[in-house]
Amino acid sequence: MANIKDLKKRIKSTKNTLKITSAMKLVSAAKLSRAQSRIQGLKPYTRELESIVRTVAAISQDYKHTFFEPKKSDYKILLVISADKGLCGAYNSGLAKKVRKFLETTDSSKVKLYFVGKKVRDLISKEYNVGKTFKFEKLDPSIQEIKNIANELAFQFRSGEVGEVYVAYNEFLSAINFNSDVKKLLPLTLTQASKEQSQKEFPFDFKYEPSAKEILDQLVPEVYSNSVQTALYDAIASEHGARMSAMENASKNSKEMTNSLTLKMNKLRQAAITTELIEVVSGAESLNA
Repeated sequence: MANIKDLKKRIKSTKNTLKITSAMKLVSAAKLSRAQSRIQGLKPYTRELESIVRTVAAISQDYKHTFFEPKKSDYKILLVISADKGLCGAYNSGLAKKVRKFLETTDSSKVKLYFVGKKVRDLISKEYNVGKTFKFEKLDPSIQEIKNIANELAFQFRSGEVGEVYVAYNEFLSAINFNSDVKKLLPLTLTQASKEQSQKEFPFDFKYEPSAKEILDQLVPEVYSNSVQTALYDAIASEHGARMSAMENASKNSKEMTNSLTLKMNKLRQAAITTELIEVVSGAESLNA
C-alpha cells in the first residue's frame, strides 16, 4: 500500500502532466482555428472549379484532357497523408487500417506508396514496401511544395507509368470528428449521367475565349492540384482537432486522478492522526492508572 510520501510524488507528477496536456490542447486549438479557416476558404472554390471544368468537358466534344483519359498501366500510386507526431488519438491508426484495407483489395505489388508524415508509414512498413516520404521546410507546407508533390505524381500518370492515382487521408468534419478515406485523384471521371445533365442544362455550345482546349488545359491541372491541396489541409485540420480532443481527455483524466490521489492521501493522513491520538490517549490513561 502506498504511503503519504509516495502519494505526494504521484500527485506532483500528475499535476505536471496536466500542465503539459493543457498547454498542448491550447496550441492545437490555435492551430486548428487557422487550419479550419483555410479549409473553409478552399473547399467552395474547389467545388466551383470542378463544376466549371466538368461542364466545359461535358459540352465540348472536340477535346478531352489527358487527365480524363484512362491509362493502360495496371500500376497505381497511393499518397498517404498522416502525421509526423503522435498523441492524437486514433488519427494515425484509423488511417493505417483504411490503407491496409485498400491494399488488401488490390494487387499491392503494383501499388507505389508515397507518404506525407511518417506515422502510418512506420505502422505498415513491415507489411508493405514503402516508397518516398515528402518533407516540408516548415510545419505547414507552402502552395509550391504541395504543387511539387502533385506534379511529381501527375507526371507518372501522364507518361503512362501508372494508371491511377489515389490519396489516403483523414477528411475534416468537425473539431472532434474526421473520416478516414481513400479518394481517386486521377483519372478524373465524367459519368454519362453528369454529361447528359450538363448537356440538358446547357443545350447550346458556348463561344469560348480563349478556346475550350486552352480553358481545360489551364483549369484541369488546377482542379487536380487543388484536390491534393484540399486533402492535405483536411489532414492537417483533422490532426489538430484529434490532438486537441486527445489532450482534453488526458487533462480530464489527470484532474480526476489528482482528486482521487488527494482523497486517498487525506484518508491516510487522517488515519495516521487518529492512530497517533489513540496512542497518546492510551499512554495518558496508562500513566493515570
